[in-house]
Amino acid sequence: MSSVFTKIINGELPCHKIAETNNCLAFLDINPNTVGHTLCIPKKEVDLIYDLDPKLYNELLSFSREIAVALKKAIPCERVSLNIIGLEVPHAHVHLIPINTMKDLDFGKKMELSDKQLEEICSKIKGFVNLQELLSQ
Repeated sequence: MSSVFTKIINGELPCHKIAETNNCLAFLDINPNTVGHTLCIPKKEVDLIYDLDPKLYNELLSFSREIAVALKKAIPCERVSLNIIGLEVPHAHVHLIPINTMKDLDFGKKMELSDKQLEEICSKIKGFVNLQELLSQ
């Protein structure tokens, strides 16, 4: 059975796509901890991140780094936190969360943003993504 992320990859479900390579995809979390909360996923459906082959694992982390750099430029925050949880969706993924305090990492507290707000945030982040760097991976 396909995960919700596989359905997003296949275009069966919509997303607010920030960036994409042949093997990875970054999009906004629809129930974010903070403004700009982004998910980076491999396009290959693998449940556990440490079960990814080493090449794809490293590619996903490099891809996540580029997205985090763009997030830091686009969203006012102290840091961009990288989290690997993997409990809600059985598809390897990285959470990139702009944070100012530890409370921003409370996964029990989610924001509700409109589709328009998410699109504006997505557009702002996209403006800082270094596509050349991503495509050279």
